[in-house]
Amino acid sequence: MKIKLLKATIDDLPFLEKVEKECFPDFQQTSRRMLRLSLNSPIQVMLICKIKTRNSWQNAGTLVLYSYKRSLRIYSIAVLPEFRGMRLGAEMMNRCIDHAKDNGFDKITLEAWAEDEKLTDWYENFGFVHSALLRDYYAPGKDAVKMDLLLAKKKIKRSRENLLVIDQKNSFKSNIENVKVVTARHYITDKKYQELKNARVFNLCNSYKYQSLGYYVSLLASARDHRVIPSVATIGDYRNISIVKSLSTEVDDLLQKSLNGMPDDKFELVIYFGRCVEEKYKPLAAKLYKLFETPALRINLTRSDKWYIQKVTPLGIDKINNGEREILAAMMQDYFSRKRFTIPRLKNYKYDLAILTNPNEQYPPSSARALEKFKAAADRQGFYVEFINKDDLNRLSEFDALLIRETTNVNNYTYSFSRMAYAEGLVVIDEPWSILRCSNKIYLYERMALNKIRMPASAVISRESATRLKTDSLRFPMVLKAPDGSFSTGVKKVNDREQLMSELKALFKTSDLIIAQSFIPTDYDWRIGILGNEPLFACKYFMARGHWQIYNWEGKKNDREGNFEAVPLHLVPEKVMKTALKAASLIGDGLYGVDLKEVNGEVFLIEVNDNPNIDAGIEDKLLGDELYNRIILTLFDRIETSRNTSKFIAADPM
Repeated sequence: MKIKLLKATIDDLPFLEKVEKECFPDFQQTSRRMLRLSLNSPIQVMLICKIKTRNSWQNAGTLVLYSYKRSLRIYSIAVLPEFRGMRLGAEMMNRCIDHAKDNGFDKITLEAWAEDEKLTDWYENFGFVHSALLRDYYAPGKDAVKMDLLLAKKKIKRSRENLLVIDQKNSFKSNIENVKVVTARHYITDKKYQELKNARVFNLCNSYKYQSLGYYVSLLASARDHRVIPSVATIGDYRNISIVKSLSTEVDDLLQKSLNGMPDDKFELVIYFGRCVEEKYKPLAAKLYKLFETPALRINLTRSDKWYIQKVTPLGIDKINNGEREILAAMMQDYFSRKRFTIPRLKNYKYDLAILTNPNEQYPPSSARALEKFKAAADRQGFYVEFINKDDLNRLSEFDALLIRETTNVNNYTYSFSRMAYAEGLVVIDEPWSILRCSNKIYLYERMALNKIRMPASAVISRESATRLKTDSLRFPMVLKAPDGSFSTGVKKVNDREQLMSELKALFKTSDLIIAQSFIPTDYDWRIGILGNEPLFACKYFMARGHWQIYNWEGKKNDREGNFEAVPLHLVPEKVMKTALKAASLIGDGLYGVDLKEVNGEVFLIEVNDNPNIDAGIEDKLLGDELYNRIILTLFDRIETSRNTSKFIAADPM
């Protein structure tokens, strides 16, 4: 029997639809629209299995694949009923495995309906093993199992090669183990550096000006996935005095303390690899290095009412005199003897994940126990995990993904982390646009109203319109909301016009616009967790005892927060789920918590939150560890998708 696999074209669309209807249950079928989109996908290929009959070739089945950087995913494999028993499925699988091996893929992955034991057994015959259970993957109550076939045993990563890049060959010599001195021209043009993997680049060129050799060293290092200091983003920061002032506020207390008692009003601090000569300034030097991560720096400081950073100047090797170069060499020796990246990891991690947290936050979105569950899930998926804090902004280029697990706001560093991570090419949850859109309730109100999502009767109040506010449709009691409030802060309930004007006066001190909404009393609010436009979890959050909100910040400690009830997704009322999904889709495809009220069968959207609570024993009550697995798997899949640069197969037969 002759068999061939050919890439599907638009003319094959009727056959592809036929396979979907005859080979898959309703909840697994792909729509005509999605089939059409798949035919043009840069990472998906749809193959038609043809068999030779007496006089012609007949279409007998399909094989649909996704090609990522290191893994090949089988989306579906199907044979029409009339052609079963001819081992066509096995033939397609064997060709798929051969192709993956020939093209250097590390593994093949797939998902299968958990209840179809015959199918999962069939996959196991080819060497696939279960790696995860994906609850409600196809539909509520329709779980999937994720299965993997490892194609080759990976080698442990070598420790990173450290490259010290300078302008002239004889400007500086290093006898430090695992540190190689190369010129900028060689680094930029030599093919071996273009193809070098797992390198760390320390750029000590004399100029970082736009389109200079030093600038291109950092730019190309980033393009080659080398870890570079300074990054192009840091190079831009030197010249922007606004950014310098903004970043320096993060070390202000230490700055004032370190220079207290200084007789002069000007001071210069030279920092080599995060270190300085004077013992008393070493903590300050380490902090400043984290803000402006550069091998050699001169920081000029000045005092008026207090100490300020006046200027940040990177120092190339030719700007450091011979005496100072001895100090530089000593500090380099200390730096490379201590840094984590010189030690090979015991486990082969595929990607690096940073989780941004604030250990001092009183009510963080994830407890310490939940953070450990995130870390464990990431480890299972192949991530090296590091918990970072607000001092690690300039380290973002070391990672492949960022997961923010502290309360976000567009006016603080969490937004800066998200924005910079996205600009550096990291996969981010939450992305900057989600923070921007969810942080401002004025935006949410306009966006939802425009798309006819029902909300409590609402109005936007300005300073000028406050005295003319009509309460015909907006009746007392009503709720006033500051645009950027969170966790029930910046939200006030008023019962009459006198209270209204008093609270508005206070709220107008921080915002020119305030949202007013009619108060809808309920015993609980719905919270639907949504990730990638798919429902993730559902909870009922009950009001705090004797209070009208979920949180009562002025109550006794034990009464500040109401109870909760985790609800299976298939038991969530249809109107609640549909409203939540529509509202989240208007924000993006990130991780959201959609809050709603249900009254007499009617559903009202309250708000959409980025960075929703994911807490041990609450949101994970039903899914357990699977909740964390899904979030981490989303990060992993988005990295894989973003790094794919070529199609799986050409139009030639496979």
